[in-house]
Amino acid sequence: MEQTIDSQQKHVWFHFASLGEFEQGRPVLEKLKALHPSKKIVVTFFSPSGYEIRKNYALADVFYLPIDTLSNAKRFIDLINPEMAIFTKYEFWHFYFKELKSRDIPLYIISGIFRPSQAFFKWYGSFYRNILKSVTYFFVQNEESKALLNSINLTNATISGDTRFDRVYENAQKPKQLLDIEQFLGDSPTLVCGSTWPEDEKLLSNLPEQYPNWKFIIVPHEIHESHIESIEKQFSTGSLRFSMLDSQTQSATYQTLIIDNIGMLSSLYQYGKVAYIGGGFGAGIHNTLEAAAFGLPVIFGVKYDKFQEAKDLIAIGAAKCISNTIELLAAFEDFSTNENASIRAKKYVEEKKGATDQILSMITKPTQP
Repeated sequence: MEQTIDSQQKHVWFHFASLGEFEQGRPVLEKLKALHPSKKIVVTFFSPSGYEIRKNYALADVFYLPIDTLSNAKRFIDLINPEMAIFTKYEFWHFYFKELKSRDIPLYIISGIFRPSQAFFKWYGSFYRNILKSVTYFFVQNEESKALLNSINLTNATISGDTRFDRVYENAQKPKQLLDIEQFLGDSPTLVCGSTWPEDEKLLSNLPEQYPNWKFIIVPHEIHESHIESIEKQFSTGSLRFSMLDSQTQSATYQTLIIDNIGMLSSLYQYGKVAYIGGGFGAGIHNTLEAAAFGLPVIFGVKYDKFQEAKDLIAIGAAKCISNTIELLAAFEDFSTNENASIRAKKYVEEKKGATDQILSMITKPTQP
């Protein structure tokens, strides 16, 4: 950092736990940079999954966040000389927050979300509550989060919504064209299966034989060789790896395409009619909004309770939770012919966007250089 950063220069500091939080906060970062091109930005990550993919991000200097100690916090903040710090969702660091407050540097939490089960709201949570007192302002996703903060006498919060809606909406307006994919799919209706795990793939392998006129795109969460091989065995009736797809491939021979690289999923949804979102039989489902932004109704497994957007999509008839093959077939059959579900999914995202502009209007002014 010392070899890269000019400590005499003011910076805007964005911190993200991982890649998901980066994508969530990215609309704020990019619009801030567009409004104020001369501002210097520092991005820090906690997780390798964020840092390794975004370490060459063009709009910022990108680093790992040094471990949260008093000496590191002082040295780091001396070095980057932040005019403000912006943390996304639920990252709370005692010494960094304390040092920012002691220097009167504004600290914002964006797309914040709080739950009663968190330590902040327990009888033993005074240490954790003190961390929150260093935050200048909270931009939270929902009424419950604001009420929880109010319950511990923190009134510096507003409901701005979730900046992810802005991100996925923007992506859906200008998706990257994938000509090889278009040639493979032709005019076939397509199910895009995003961030799948073995439990998901076992269920999904029942679909191609039942729906021979459909194409299936499998985008596994992990792309190591043994996992790809196991998918090939399960989807044995005409599966092909993306790395083996070229203009000479007779796409009519293959029904299932397995994506064996990283970074394509958000663009692939443009070619789908229905989406299946993986993770619902493990730690929790992955991003449903990327698919919904393209007007795809979504299907997922049972672990979705921590995701408000999944609950919302179910409530409006644009998503279904499934737990077995019979339920998967029924959900797929319904969504394959249900145009209303597609309209509802897209409208849901469109109506929820706008958090980015609300946040920026409060943390910076257009008249600033």
